[in-house]
Amino acid sequence: MNSAEWHARIELRGRVTGAGFLVAPRTVLTCAHVVGDGGELAVSFTELPGTPPVPARILAHGGWSGGAADPGDLAVLELDREMPIAPAALAPVGAAHGTPPRKLVVYGYPAGFDEGTLAEYRVTAPQLIMREWLQLEVWHAGGQPLAPGFSGAAVTLADTGEVIGMVTAAADAREVRTGRMMPTQVMARYWPALQGLVPTADHTTADRARLRALVERAARAGVDCDPVRLYSAAADPFDPPPPEEGFDSLWSAALFVLCELDGPGAARTVARFADRVEALLHTPAAPAAAPAAPDWSPILVELGHSGAGDHLVRVEVSAYSEGRRHPVDSGTVEQHRLHAYVQDRIEAAFRYLTPGADELVAFALPRDWLDWPVDRWESAPDDATPLGCLYPLVVTDHARRKASTRHVLTRAWKRLDAFPGARLHRVECGGPEEPGRLRMRLRRPDACLAGFGTAPATSRTRPQFDVSLTAPAPVIVWSRGGCGSGQEDCAGADGCTGKAFLDALDACVAAVPPAELPRHILALREEAHAEEDHWARGIQLLWDDPRVFADPHAVAAAHAGSPVA
Repeated sequence: MNSAEWHARIELRGRVTGAGFLVAPRTVLTCAHVVGDGGELAVSFTELPGTPPVPARILAHGGWSGGAADPGDLAVLELDREMPIAPAALAPVGAAHGTPPRKLVVYGYPAGFDEGTLAEYRVTAPQLIMREWLQLEVWHAGGQPLAPGFSGAAVTLADTGEVIGMVTAAADAREVRTGRMMPTQVMARYWPALQGLVPTADHTTADRARLRALVERAARAGVDCDPVRLYSAAADPFDPPPPEEGFDSLWSAALFVLCELDGPGAARTVARFADRVEALLHTPAAPAAAPAAPDWSPILVELGHSGAGDHLVRVEVSAYSEGRRHPVDSGTVEQHRLHAYVQDRIEAAFRYLTPGADELVAFALPRDWLDWPVDRWESAPDDATPLGCLYPLVVTDHARRKASTRHVLTRAWKRLDAFPGARLHRVECGGPEEPGRLRMRLRRPDACLAGFGTAPATSRTRPQFDVSLTAPAPVIVWSRGGCGSGQEDCAGADGCTGKAFLDALDACVAAVPPAELPRHILALREEAHAEEDHWARGIQLLWDDPRVFADPHAVAAAHAGSPVA
């Protein structure tokens, strides 16, 4: 109830007649009997001292006929202007009941309390009276009774401040401390638009409170964002699409998430949406022109089977600058000399890069080598700093360098350029998704990043990993450490290291544009290098934007003797 500025006082012809509550920037709900014929209506917000009353008109009416027991005692008011106030948060249907009974709080304006006063109540029973009302009774015998001036007040849960209904009547006899409220599901019967403001029961109280608090902070801070893009980046593949007309505010998008999504995945979408809002709050204000994506100038290290035994590796190192590929060196190297050979050729490749360009070290590997810890290789003979802690470093699959895959990936990356964050599709370490269904999800237009909770090369998720490579998913991230429990038994429960990895990854990349991921993973690797138990220790990033690399077939003639060109 703290700072509940949405409580409203209703005035008819200059006289206080009851209460109400703000449910949208220009919309207040109250009782029909509070507003009468609607002449000279005004609404005051007493929790904003000094704010003048706002003129209002009746927008909708429940059809109340005037009798104390007549149904439809609801009026919807439209204010003359929008209020810079966070609307009331509604609770899921049925939240008023519990064992023990839940304490309810009502904020009204009875005679002598123009500033408002509180009353504590509880629901007598879940039984509706005439399919219209729930009976209220006082929380303790000496409490404030309901009286004229409480009509139209929101009935809220004492512990969360969420609204479960509206006071419509008090007992006639002074010694009887009971009253009636119209629950939100009945109010929605008379004003269907309210249905879109009542959250589903699939979201926890904590998740609802966190999202609303973050959105309120963002609204007060004037955070500028595209709510449709924010929702699309957070939504699961089978969540409903945003409405065709879009969202008119961040509040609208948040209410859509809370009120339209249900089922097992709803909580994950709420968490991702909240993470993205939180990331917006922590992003420094940008200048008028948003910073451009990195202009990557990559060094490509291609490793392949030599065909002459496992102790020999075929290596080719190239540098890319201003769209041109510059061969650095190639050869067949013994395994024990491989690190030193790569160190030396990477250093030589820097001579070809445009001064000041964004360097990127990329390893193109055979599929069975994709889990190699190349980011942990020392950067130089006299510098033990891991390569992945010195430069943005990624891996990619040799097989994805064929023309057809590059064509599909290029199209995908053109879409991803507009994404505000890297949307994660989780492949849990226990009970992984069926490969065919996963392929369908990864081929959707909004697919971006496939995240694995365990090392795919040694786990039961290998079929899903192969599908992610061939779909193709533009970005794949996994932990080389993976889930520490038995793969057949793990169901991604709490305590699973794979689940913890994916949870941390999702929160970490939610607001990172896909093009920025190599640089962001570099920062994570630096943190993990300094902290032994860091969740990102062993993180592997497969990042594949073909636009960064010249077409290998365009220079094939210059490297006809190389089996990995």
